Amino acid sequence: MLPVDALLREYDRARAYTDDLWKDLTPDEVTWRPHENSSAIGWHLGHQAHVAHFMIRNLTAAEPSPDPELEVLMDSANPEKFRGTLPTVKRLAEFRETVAERVHARIGDIAAGRVGAPTQLTIVAAHLLTSLINHEYQHDQWISEVRAGDLGHALPCDPDSEHLRRVDGYLVVDIL
Repeated sequence: MLPVDALLREYDRARAYTDDLWKDLTPDEVTWRPHENSSAIGWHLGHQAHVAHFMIRNLTAAEPSPDPELEVLMDSANPEKFRGTLPTVKRLAEFRETVAERVHARIGDIAAGRVGAPTQLTIVAAHLLTSLINHEYQHDQWISEVRAGDLGHALPCDPDSEHLRRVDGYLVVDIL
């Protein structure tokens, strides 16, 4: 298994790749839905962060959401047509950044042993980060399909990492 610091770098690499997929799009392109039973790119961006916060909160540290109003909106258990209006692109970007900072802070505390059961939580943190990275790339695939297929934008190159490969068309960090 990769050490936690290496996995944090892979998490940052995955988030940077996501940014390459959306930051050059217009706000209308980020919030556009291909059809009523499909999510906008912006929803996927918020959902990626929502899941990261949810996992950190529930597996390592009980802490409040950085944006409680986004909790229901970004939950994939709610059907697309009932998810409501997306927040602004600025708010989505801020949410993503705040969650990433919290992931780094909590994993940093674990790596430095500033938690109860630091050895056990290091194991949890490694698996948690692997899941977050692969979840980020899972939604990047959908973002890529809409970006290229529906919006007609070129795709960036895949991230450069010896730990990444494609499985069933999806980028995954392969720690096995």
